[in-house]
Amino acid sequence: MASMTVQKTERPPSGPTEVQTLDGGPRPTGPRRSPGRLAGLTPYLLLAPAIIATLLLLGWPLVNNGILSFQNLNMRQFILHLTEWNGIDNYKEVLSSEDFWRVTGRSVAFTAVNVVLIMMLGTMVGLLLARLGRKMRTFLLVGLVLAWAMPVVAASTVYQWLFAQRFGVVNWVLAKIGFESMADHDWLATQYSTFFVVLLLIVWMSIPFVAINLYAATTTIPKELYEAASLDGAGAWKQFTQVTLPYLRPFLYATTFLEIIWVFKAFVQVFTINEGGPDRLTEILPVYAYIEGMGNQHFGMGAAIALLTIVILLAITSFYLRIVLKQEEDEL
Repeated sequence: MASMTVQKTERPPSGPTEVQTLDGGPRPTGPRRSPGRLAGLTPYLLLAPAIIATLLLLGWPLVNNGILSFQNLNMRQFILHLTEWNGIDNYKEVLSSEDFWRVTGRSVAFTAVNVVLIMMLGTMVGLLLARLGRKMRTFLLVGLVLAWAMPVVAASTVYQWLFAQRFGVVNWVLAKIGFESMADHDWLATQYSTFFVVLLLIVWMSIPFVAINLYAATTTIPKELYEAASLDGAGAWKQFTQVTLPYLRPFLYATTFLEIIWVFKAFVQVFTINEGGPDRLTEILPVYAYIEGMGNQHFGMGAAIALLTIVILLAITSFYLRIVLKQEEDEL
């Protein structure tokens, strides 16, 4: 019987083996950092500059404003560098004032009217952009961008010239087309006519933002959906409600949220047009805080009104977001 020979195989050493690299040298075999840990830190590292800038530019002034709101700070204390703490007296005085609540109601109504008009007209212009040809779309986009890029103070000054009593273009045009009584009409003499001028200014400056956002959103809608709707016999209105609107709804919610914030704090337009007049009847909360703080030199009072304005704005936006989230839950 033939004998079988078994070759002995050597077991590899239990310790770490030395791996040769391409250039012949040993490759390091120490522990390496997991790439997953670095990937987890990347978002925080990218957000860090924005967070730091926000804390420095917004957080620190907000903290200082809160400190001032608990002080009795007038021109005397400001010059002599005196610090007189009065607790919550500023807040008590503001919240017990009828003027504050009157201005608050006026601000909410002013914001609601402006946002409704901005969203309606901006949506229509955005849908028009989607329907126009390339040349007309480019021409309209250039006009929208120019209106959007104009500085707020410059735009307010232009509207002051347009609606000036003696040499305003609006009065001249109205007189030429048959309304002779409007030749010397003072648009800033009454509360509602002043608000009308401010409303036109804010709506004119806000439509480009909404229109361009909505036009960009329409480019994400698949064309096949419109073709299928046409084959099913859907008209233009049915295509809008069943195809366009569902895709645009998230953009409409986000844009409305931004417009509420922007209009509610429209200090420059209201103050530049007529400084909250006549007789302080067109003041909204930011203007009211400025006049009480800087104009009347009640700096602690102005700081308290400013903080209450932020709280009211947060309450309005939170209420709006709650409605939006509830509607999205109902749709699901």
